Amino acid sequence: MASVENDDRVKYGIVGVGMMGREHLINLYHLRSQNVSVVAIADPHVPSQQLAVELAQSFGWHLEVFSGHRELLDSGLCDVVVVSSPNMTHYRILMDIINHPKPHHVLVEKPLCTTVADCKKVVDAARRRTDMLVQVGLEYRYMPPVAKLIEVVRGGAVGQVKMVAIREHRFPFLVKVDNWNRFNANTGGTLVEKCCHFFDLIKLFAGANPVRVMASGAIDVNHKDEVYDGKVPDIIDNAYVIVEFDNGSRGMLDLCMFAEGSKNEQEISVVGDIGKGEAFVPEGLVRFGTRVAGRDGVQTLKAEDRRIKYDGLHHGSSYLEHLTFLSAVRAKGEKAPAVDLQDGLISVAIGVAAQLSIEKGQFVTIQEVMDEHYG
Repeated sequence: MASVENDDRVKYGIVGVGMMGREHLINLYHLRSQNVSVVAIADPHVPSQQLAVELAQSFGWHLEVFSGHRELLDSGLCDVVVVSSPNMTHYRILMDIINHPKPHHVLVEKPLCTTVADCKKVVDAARRRTDMLVQVGLEYRYMPPVAKLIEVVRGGAVGQVKMVAIREHRFPFLVKVDNWNRFNANTGGTLVEKCCHFFDLIKLFAGANPVRVMASGAIDVNHKDEVYDGKVPDIIDNAYVIVEFDNGSRGMLDLCMFAEGSKNEQEISVVGDIGKGEAFVPEGLVRFGTRVAGRDGVQTLKAEDRRIKYDGLHHGSSYLEHLTFLSAVRAKGEKAPAVDLQDGLISVAIGVAAQLSIEKGQFVTIQEVMDEHYG
C-alpha cells in the first residue's frame, strides 16, 4: 500500500487544473484540518497553471508545477494523485500512474474513460497493484439529499425497488479549455460525460446489474451555431434513456440541457412495491411515503450534512468524496474505495449503450457493449 510519511500528512498532486482541478484544490484546502496539502500540479495549459498557482498562494501553499503528468509522478512528491484532466486523456494518464514504480493512490474524475475498452484495460491493470487505491469521482452519491434517499431506500422504506426515475434539467455544457467538451470523440458523448453520474445512481438504487438500454436523443438547441476548427459540435443536448436490470427493475433518465428555468436541477424518484422516495437538488428536500399511508402520510425532510465545510460546484458532494477517500487512504488497505473501478466501468457502459441506442434506433444490450460486438 502506498505509504504516507511519518508526520501523517497526505500530499496530493492534481493532474489537470482547469475548472474541476481547481475545484479539487479548493476542496482539499478546506480539508486542511485533516492534515492534507496539495504540493504539485501538472497541466500543459499555462493559463490554467497560473490560476492554480495563484489560488494555492492565497491558501499559503507552494506548488511544484509540471507541464506533464509523468514529470509529476517521477518527482516522488505525492501520495495521492487527483486526475481531473479532459476525459480523453484519462486512459493514458491512469495507465501511467498504475504502471509507475512508486505507488500513488488515485481519485479520477468521471467518466473513468471515454470507451468501455479503455475502462476494462484500466480495471485489469489496477488489479495487479494491490498497493494502490483507485476511486472514481461519481460524487453525486454524496449530495446530502441523494445520500439521505439512499439511506431511506436501503432502510426498506419503499420495499423492493421497481422503478427509478431521474430528471436532470439544467444549463448547457460550460466552456472548457480549447472547447474539448464540444465533441463526442473527446467526451465519450453526453450520455457518458455527464450522465454516468445518473446511471451510477440508478444502478445503486436498483441494486442490480444492467441488462439492456433504449434511448432517444438529439442536438436540438445548444451549440448549433458554434464552429471549432471548421467543425460543429456533435454532443446531444437532450435525451430519454431507459435501463432494464436483471432483477426486473427499470430506470429512466430524462435529460435536458436547455432548461435553465427549473427550480431543481435534479429530481430523483425511487418507487418500490410498498412506497416511494424522492430527492430534490439543490432544494435539498427528501420526501417519502407508503402506499398504505397515501398522500397524507408523505414525510418531508431537509437533508443536510454538517461535515461539509465547502459547498462548491456540487452542493458539498466533492468535499464528502475527498473526506471518504482520505479515510480509505489512511486505512492503509483495510478499507476499499467507496466508488471503485467496476462502478466506473458500468456507468460508462450504460452511457455508451445509450449513445449507441440513439444511433441505431433500437435496444442495445450491456453484453454487446462489454464484448464490443457492435458497429
